[in-house]
Amino acid sequence: MIKIGTALFEAAEQLEREKGISKDVLVSSLCDALVAGYKKHIKDKDAENVEAILDETAGEIGVFRTKLVVNVVENPDLEISLEDAKEIDEDVELDDEVKIEVTPENFGRIAAQSAKQVITQRIREAERKMVLDEFLSKKGTLITGIVQRRDERNNVIVNIGKTDAVMPSREQLPGEYYKPGNRIRVFVLNVKETTRLPQVIVSQAHSEIVRELFELEVPEIEDGIVEIKSIAREAGYRTKLAVWSNDPSVDSVGACIGPRGSRIQTIVGELKNEKIDIVRFSPDPVEYIVNALSPARIVSVDILADEEARKEAFVIVPDDQLSLAIGREGQNVRLAHRLTGWKIDIKSESQAAQMEKQAQREAVAPTVSAEESAVEEIPAPDEDVNDEIHQEIEEEFKEMVQTDSPEADDAAGEELFEESNEESADEFQE
Repeated sequence: MIKIGTALFEAAEQLEREKGISKDVLVSSLCDALVAGYKKHIKDKDAENVEAILDETAGEIGVFRTKLVVNVVENPDLEISLEDAKEIDEDVELDDEVKIEVTPENFGRIAAQSAKQVITQRIREAERKMVLDEFLSKKGTLITGIVQRRDERNNVIVNIGKTDAVMPSREQLPGEYYKPGNRIRVFVLNVKETTRLPQVIVSQAHSEIVRELFELEVPEIEDGIVEIKSIAREAGYRTKLAVWSNDPSVDSVGACIGPRGSRIQTIVGELKNEKIDIVRFSPDPVEYIVNALSPARIVSVDILADEEARKEAFVIVPDDQLSLAIGREGQNVRLAHRLTGWKIDIKSESQAAQMEKQAQREAVAPTVSAEESAVEEIPAPDEDVNDEIHQEIEEEFKEMVQTDSPEADDAAGEELFEESNEESADEFQE
């Protein structure tokens, strides 16, 4: 047996107090290290029935090998004769098993070297498993941490107890300064296994952090009387929350606001003065959309499509409410879309009237174009027909002026000359 004293047990108790690792983990690690060192010493990694036994009372540890009691020994590593077994235990009989100490001489140094490596590895594994189990159970919940530093990737390192969590830049509040030493509430987003300690990913920008805060501050939500139906959030700027009451006597919006706004003020302070709109949920899509677009006043809501994959609504608001309904850079209508799941097209009353007139003009336009096309379809005269008519007229004219002989032509000419002279004389006399 190897004398180890009480220092080992004191170290195990201290490890259990500081890191929460059980003393049994350290003791089992020491025993496994001793067995591994023994197998290495005898140069037989496949040695069977070898174990280490620790006597806490005496402060000793040794390597033992279990052997079967037989009459004739064929395998000395696994069997022992009855006579030899009687020297160890007088009450032993055939086919019994006895534990024979096989601790080599001067084995303490070899055991210590093996134990150091194995114990260190086992402690790390135990610590990793303990952290993994703890934070896997906390995944999707709020925890409190202390800001440690900001690394080269702009990630914020937050100490959450037994390990440090990482808050990536995309999960941080825009414009927020995370001062080392500040205590903050974070949402456990994910837990990843690594070769060392598990990596815990936390967030302050996730929408579920709003749900957790309301469940902490509003007892009716915790009890199931008021239910959060949907959340739409743009971290650091604005959040819309749709709530529903399962008890007609309980006002869902009023319960979330609290007496004189005490509950909502606490949550807004926790979210660094982020604006929160509490919307009353309704199974009627028209009413739900009207509530989601608050604080804007709505004139009408027309459902264009109500299908599983396509939900569209056309909303008309007063002219002075258009900018309020859309919000800064479209934030209000964008959050209303995420909250309700409906695609919302918003127009003012004047825009809607103009669209209606345009639609009426487009409805009349096809009739006019049909009439014009009818006029255009009148066939043009055939060119061959025109040539024939022109030839006939020319031939008739020739017949009218043509004579049978030259003398007739001369007579006709003289007759025309005399008529011309007589007309000229009459005009002169007048």
